[in-house]
Amino acid sequence: MRGVDWRASPHAGDLFGELQLTGDTPPPGRRAPSHLVPGLLACSAAAGAAAWLSDHYGFPIILMGLLIGLALNFISRDQDTHAGLDFASRTCLRLGIVVLGLQITFVQIEALGIQPFAALLVIMALAFGAGLAGARISGQSRYAGILAGGATAICGASAALALYGVIGKERLSQAQFALTLVGVSLASAIAMSIYPALAAQLGFDDKQAGFLIGASIHDVAQAIGGGYAYSDIAGSYATIVKLARVALLAPIVMLVSLWLGPSSGQENHPAWRRFSPPWFITAFIGVVAFNSLFAVPEVAKSAALSGSKALLLLAVTATAMRSRMDLLIELGWRSLTPVIVATLASFLSALAFVSLSIGS
Repeated sequence: MRGVDWRASPHAGDLFGELQLTGDTPPPGRRAPSHLVPGLLACSAAAGAAAWLSDHYGFPIILMGLLIGLALNFISRDQDTHAGLDFASRTCLRLGIVVLGLQITFVQIEALGIQPFAALLVIMALAFGAGLAGARISGQSRYAGILAGGATAICGASAALALYGVIGKERLSQAQFALTLVGVSLASAIAMSIYPALAAQLGFDDKQAGFLIGASIHDVAQAIGGGYAYSDIAGSYATIVKLARVALLAPIVMLVSLWLGPSSGQENHPAWRRFSPPWFITAFIGVVAFNSLFAVPEVAKSAALSGSKALLLLAVTATAMRSRMDLLIELGWRSLTPVIVATLASFLSALAFVSLSIGS
């Protein structure tokens, strides 16, 4: 029998190459950070485009990140981008929420007063319940209602990202999550344009308009922008009301985490890990406490706010890029029902409280 000439074989090089590649590739747990680069580069380019368009044309930056990310979701067909996109959608999200804590102090919440704060709690509870009711009406899971209701009640896209980290993609698809983000961002943009004009038509004073806007607009930037569009005093009060809602992000996410229990990937974890709050929520509370006890320079707060926005924009853009358009189309606009119902409940309940304050 003649010997086999392995060098002449068309498969010899492939076989050797695979063996060599196996020896050179680090184990999954020890992969070099460079494997994140393709996905992070793609996500950063898309986020940069969103920021430029938002700055030049006045569109909400989160909405632009979502739309550009969805338009570029074909990039995620390349397996090399998955690690970087997943890193941006998870780690950047969590770091962005932690850094957001530097904008809040316990003094700001105390300055709101007992009655307005109690009214705010009722408004948030009604919005959260309306999200669950909207999900039931439209035949969706309770997880879709929790996501929509929580995002509407607390602080829009930031809250949706935090809640989705607790819910998990095993319980709710990324397509539903992306569609909820689109709905929340659109609702915030529309509300920022309509609510100040409506408050003026109803004859509200600055404080009443500030409470209505701060208590019912979802995203922080749109709530503050809508308040200052009415007046400087309304803008200042809307900021306090809105930041009080943001401060409740941590306890609400913790309660939702306890309510839902561990996801399928966490069932084998120890009990203390399964029922403890996510690390980024604990860190968020710690940063708020630090900001309340120590005087942080305004320059540092401004830089932290810009950094938080950038990290959350990266997270939103990466999530959109990892979403499948065919599933989004299959879901249809009916899936926005929880967001619509929660938005209406938030606005009408805030309007009722302001009207009661006028009559009293």
